[in-house]
Amino acid sequence: MAFVITSECVKCGVCIDVCPTSAIEEGDEYYVINSACIDCGRCMDVCPIDAIKGMKINGQ
Repeated sequence: MAFVITSECVKCGVCIDVCPTSAIEEGDEYYVINSACIDCGRCMDVCPIDAIKGMKINGQ
């Protein structure tokens, strides 16, 4: 499962603090998850506004 940060993101920084691979970086309007992501889901678990979603890829 891949994770994406939606436009609901308010750049609070909580997700950056819990990411073990530093895969979250600042985008133009909101944070984005880069290819260093290991799909651990910690970011989604701590997001206070549910702006991070898990997405199935290729039916997985």
